[in-house]
Amino acid sequence: MTQSAREEALYPPPPGAATDMHRALRHLPGSRGWPVFGHSLDFLRDPLTFTQRQHARFGPVSRVNFLFRDRACLLSADANELVLRDRDGTFSAHHGWTPILGDLFPMGLMLRDGRDHKQHRRLMQPAFKGEALAGYLRRMQPHIETAVAAWGQQPDLRFYPAVKRLTLGIAADCFLGLELQSEIDRVNEAFTDVVEASSATVRVPVIGRLYARGLRGRAYLERFIRERIAVRRAGDGDDLFSHLCRATDEDGRSYSDEDIVNHVIFLMMAAHDTTTSALTTIVYALAAHPEWQARLRDDAERIGSDTLAHDALDEAALTGMVLREALRLYPPLTTIVRQATRDFSLHGYDLPAGTSVSVFPIFTQRDPAWWTDPERFDPERFDAERAEHRRHPFAWVPFGGGAHMCLGLHFAEMQVKAVMHVMARQLEWRVAPDYTMPYQLAPIAKPRDGLPLRVRNR
Repeated sequence: MTQSAREEALYPPPPGAATDMHRALRHLPGSRGWPVFGHSLDFLRDPLTFTQRQHARFGPVSRVNFLFRDRACLLSADANELVLRDRDGTFSAHHGWTPILGDLFPMGLMLRDGRDHKQHRRLMQPAFKGEALAGYLRRMQPHIETAVAAWGQQPDLRFYPAVKRLTLGIAADCFLGLELQSEIDRVNEAFTDVVEASSATVRVPVIGRLYARGLRGRAYLERFIRERIAVRRAGDGDDLFSHLCRATDEDGRSYSDEDIVNHVIFLMMAAHDTTTSALTTIVYALAAHPEWQARLRDDAERIGSDTLAHDALDEAALTGMVLREALRLYPPLTTIVRQATRDFSLHGYDLPAGTSVSVFPIFTQRDPAWWTDPERFDPERFDAERAEHRRHPFAWVPFGGGAHMCLGLHFAEMQVKAVMHVMARQLEWRVAPDYTMPYQLAPIAKPRDGLPLRVRNR
């Protein structure tokens, strides 16, 4: 049985999926946007402005058409809670994400539901717990020290491509255990093509060159990983790939070769791209707010060590607050999609089974209903005294929520703290006067100009 056949057997279309959604959602305020592309280009150009205008015109529930589907656009913290907490299993992540990511990241953890998702997540959890995380931190430290030292020698540094090279190197080591530079370079090239293809609006390989490169990159990664599974199963490596090859649960279940291929490729994307985005946002915020750069430097000096040890991660609480504020302002994933498997109601509207729904962290994380002066960079809103993120449990959701809460969030926070600790101790950086970073917010938040910095060694 092919992978697509197994996928269809495991996840048959939900009731109502064949319904004409344009007709089914006509009772909602809103429109379908432009012919063919709908609201896709508006959303991809500026998700924040798009959602704020949508809410101002139509309220918390409206109809849109983007990414080639008629969808319910849900813009409230209550909507986030309903969809992400999903107490009764109404919303399918598989049927939400597969039309967008299914060709490039089929059956990754984020694209699974229910018992299947729970079983795969349980097998994966040991690879993201204490001892394993400590091992990843040890592996990434030399990469961080080398990269930061090199950045200090470049007074004019474009930070985004530089940190992307660092996080790709860390992913190749921590996730795949690669040492040969030729292998690292080829894997990173293929992986970059796959990730970039996820933003393609033309998804026909013959005419969509970006998409075609992504599919070729995916095929290369599949072969590369599959050829090495047997050796990793028999070995004792401490990289993520090796952990997944040896993973078993209490009933003796383990991942198939196909599962391992799918999970490794998806996890590399989820961990690498989001961390790159978060680090870029933090570094820009600290360049624009030098008083916070100084506070992090003082905190790193207080911790004392040249690198941040695993047992000292909790001491870097100030960096944790800065990370949370950066993720609030610019969540790496601006929208989260699902498909309803049964009828549901929200904010006075009834919506049918089969409805494609989208919630938007980029909107709720700047909603003045929950955040004081929401456009301002203010990490102290996350301290214990103010705790603005606790005003509503789903107003701040950069890692998702419910059963699909990001499994790698501790890995991401650990990596960010490790990089920022070394940067704060060794470097000072700034941006040009009156500079404002031009953000591309979809599909993953990043600067359009690479973020030019003026850097000097301390």
